[in-house]
Amino acid sequence: MKTPIAAFAALWLAACTPATPDSTAAAPAAPSAEAAAATAPAPSVAEVVDDPLAVNQTIDDVLGDHTRYEAVIRQLQRAVAANDTAAVAALVNYPFVTVRDGESLKVADADAFVRDYDRIMTPAIAEAITRQKYSQLMVNYKGVMFGNGEAWVNGICKDDACKDVDVRVVALQPAS
Repeated sequence: MKTPIAAFAALWLAACTPATPDSTAAAPAAPSAEAAAATAPAPSVAEVVDDPLAVNQTIDDVLGDHTRYEAVIRQLQRAVAANDTAAVAALVNYPFVTVRDGESLKVADADAFVRDYDRIMTPAIAEAITRQKYSQLMVNYKGVMFGNGEAWVNGICKDDACKDVDVRVVALQPAS
């Protein structure tokens, strides 16, 4: 029993003894990779790799076939970035209802959507759609959410059993 106590006492004394400066001592060691990573700034959203695997799996599990959703999401992002009003309008579920300036805005069809595009697709909503990384989309039973809820895409049932869906834009709204 004396040996473990003696070893502990020796280690404790060594740890508590003040170090004396030594001019022949080596330079301080470089920080560890963990320490460097802890002090490095976090990468910006643009630097994050856009890996769709987890989002696709979640869409498959919650909503159904991700390939249909991914196609519409990517089409929407391209159309909004290009300011292609007709292409965006073709992705929307009609009749479409949103709120602007505290009033309900009802849009009957794609032609009406194109006419009111600038009122519906505000710069903030367009930015939320175009800047959204696919890998960072939020998915739940309500659909796929862009940004803080500025846009939603979901499947619209085409049959009573909801086995066949048409993936559409179901909401464009200011962030809450």
